[in-house]
Amino acid sequence: MASYKLRIKEFSSILSAAKVDISRLKALCFNGIPDDGKYRALCWRILLNYLPLVREEWPSELQKQRNLYNHFIEEMIITPGLSYKSESPSEKIEDHPLNPNPESKWKTYFKDNEVLLQIDKDVRRLCPDISFFQQPTDYPCIQIVENTEVESFRERVKQTALSSANVIRSRAGITNISLSKKRAHDEYQYLPQGQEAHWEVVERILFLYAKLNPGQSYVQGMNEIIGPIYYTFASDLNPEWSRYAEADCFFCFTNLMSEIRDFFIKSLDESSSGIGSMMNRLMNMLNHYDYDVWFRLQELELMPQYYSFRWITLLLSQEFPLPDVIRVWDSLFSDHKRFDFLINVCCAMLLLIRDRLMEGDFPTNMKLLQNFPDMDIHKILAKAVELQR
Repeated sequence: MASYKLRIKEFSSILSAAKVDISRLKALCFNGIPDDGKYRALCWRILLNYLPLVREEWPSELQKQRNLYNHFIEEMIITPGLSYKSESPSEKIEDHPLNPNPESKWKTYFKDNEVLLQIDKDVRRLCPDISFFQQPTDYPCIQIVENTEVESFRERVKQTALSSANVIRSRAGITNISLSKKRAHDEYQYLPQGQEAHWEVVERILFLYAKLNPGQSYVQGMNEIIGPIYYTFASDLNPEWSRYAEADCFFCFTNLMSEIRDFFIKSLDESSSGIGSMMNRLMNMLNHYDYDVWFRLQELELMPQYYSFRWITLLLSQEFPLPDVIRVWDSLFSDHKRFDFLINVCCAMLLLIRDRLMEGDFPTNMKLLQNFPDMDIHKILAKAVELQR
């Protein structure tokens, strides 16, 4: 208890200073941020390069960024939504849904709908073990929920789902899945008008990210990256922070994606920053620390892409319960080499189940690695730190 109080005091001291000592903060956060609802969201905003280190710059920087986010909503969601609902007759003649002109706004609309449908399907299943994302947010987007002239995402998704198949975009290609009208109607239920579920907020963030990054757009798995960040920000006990969870999450997610975006781009798989290079580093580390396990996986032809592709790309967000993922991310975000420590954690996971891997055959080990066993996350992190040293 005394140690915990001392850590709280250290966090308070660092975060209340005129200038945040980033080295001290990283060292402190690396060992875990207290789960008291006061510090983690603030620390992550700093560690993800959203907040400047000088405290007196926070108000102006936050105001600027939050205003910018509202501008994105106005320009990319509200204004287009209004134009599709209230076109003049002359506009309808000049531009229509079958217009082959690549500059047609209808072409953009249909392309956006395809992205929106995939995002919608993915965010609905965020963290299914908890009810948080299905619950209403206390801070819905007033610009949208109170504007009856705007074609909302709810309307766009419902209309498109009733008339077309869902499209799954994955690294393996594109697969069409048809939905019957009855099933689509059952699936697309929402909170009452004027309310938004947390997953709807995440949907809006990801849609804006896709619009602002057309070269990359939205890729399946980004929903798993943004989920823990939004949950952490929206759960902040201080309403002055949680009120702006959406805007702040957008910029923190954007900053994080700028660091790991190469994981999501297939053409960069074999580059030094691509997922192929990261998996090779993991195998080299395993070979160094436990040749027998490495050789056993090679012998079974159990390739790292069968399991570690997901581990690395999604920052382990699907391997552990949400509280454990958040604890792991405390260390990942505060590691001075950032994602070097991710490889240490993955290697630690393999070493801690070495006996089972040595005994198992291909299907047994495949199942084990794709459904990592329940284990104390602190034991895994301690092993990762041991490897780091």
